[in-house]
Amino acid sequence: FKNALFINKFLLPKILIFFMDTSLFTTQNTKNLKNEKSHVLIALFPGQGQINPCLHFSKQLINLGIGVTLTTSLSAFSKIKKLPNVEGLSFAPFSDGYDGKFQLSSIDEFHMFYSSVKSHGSKFIFNLIQSNAKKGTPFSHVIYTIIMEWVGLVAKKINIPSTLFWIQPATVFDVYYYRFTDYSDYFKNCDAKNKIIELPGLPPLSSIDFPSFVFDDVESFNWAIKSIKRQIEMLSSEENPRVLVNTFDALEFDALRILKHVTMVGIGPSIPSTFLDDNTFRADMIEISSKNYMDWLNSKDKGSVIYIAFGSYSEISSQLMEEIGHGLLKCGRPFLWVIREGQDGDKMEDKLSCKDELEKQGKIVSWCSQVEVLKHPSVGCFLTHCG
Repeated sequence: FKNALFINKFLLPKILIFFMDTSLFTTQNTKNLKNEKSHVLIALFPGQGQINPCLHFSKQLINLGIGVTLTTSLSAFSKIKKLPNVEGLSFAPFSDGYDGKFQLSSIDEFHMFYSSVKSHGSKFIFNLIQSNAKKGTPFSHVIYTIIMEWVGLVAKKINIPSTLFWIQPATVFDVYYYRFTDYSDYFKNCDAKNKIIELPGLPPLSSIDFPSFVFDDVESFNWAIKSIKRQIEMLSSEENPRVLVNTFDALEFDALRILKHVTMVGIGPSIPSTFLDDNTFRADMIEISSKNYMDWLNSKDKGSVIYIAFGSYSEISSQLMEEIGHGLLKCGRPFLWVIREGQDGDKMEDKLSCKDELEKQGKIVSWCSQVEVLKHPSVGCFLTHCG
């Protein structure tokens, strides 16, 4: 990643060319990158995993003299203790009807939350774009993240170019694209058990390497499946669709080029600047009260620690938590396990029957800086919900 970050410095001309080709700049603006009319709106889903990649990408754009406004719902903004204060970067939060009070109690509840973000966000972004145009500070381009495909439709209504920022690897995008286009029947009719899946341009992959919902309709992920499908259909209907991807040529050269209908541009790795000991462009939805987990990691052997984290919203059942706990005990490895607090601030780990044994073997925290943990030499395994 350190080499990748070095390479990243040379991506600014690539980003510039990309936006020039997609009408971010007018003819006048290309002569002067500092022109105030160069202004991008970035819309992201209110989840921790999307905030910092978008902030890092914003930094790249600001370095080109492009103004950036980030928008997402108050469910994210209300939880961020400290927003970056950087010239050229502004924020435009909107109400999603929950405004930070959303608590995930069921899949149906999350469906309602997602629908509320979409409903409120569509109206807000539409009005924001029109309002800025009337003020003489129009947005030249709209960028949106995964599961925010409706933002592209809003931009289309107002005739503003928009681009998907895919924060996952290019290979993952390729798989989804095949799944919802020419290879839809192939996936549906596939016996997923221990099968080798062969897709054009990709190396042979085992079925266990894929998310389960690419083979079967899984109710708990139905909202995400529909969103990704709509996104792929939107791109398929465009003449020259382009996607910004959180990757780089040295890592996924072929994966960035195998889709004939979509031009993918690797602009990553968009990881928090914490990696370079710079906290300017980062924001955390949960305040980290203590970093004693770093001291704990420092005491462990290289590559020995299992890191477990399931994101900002994903919930696991008490039964699954219990199974993970017993699995860790049988494994015998030291571990760092992130278990978020419950709706009323309850410590969910207190429900584990094997809590005492687990605390002797590893460490349980309510939140941590994921980038700092993943770059630590003692971490050798990452158990996550996605990505």
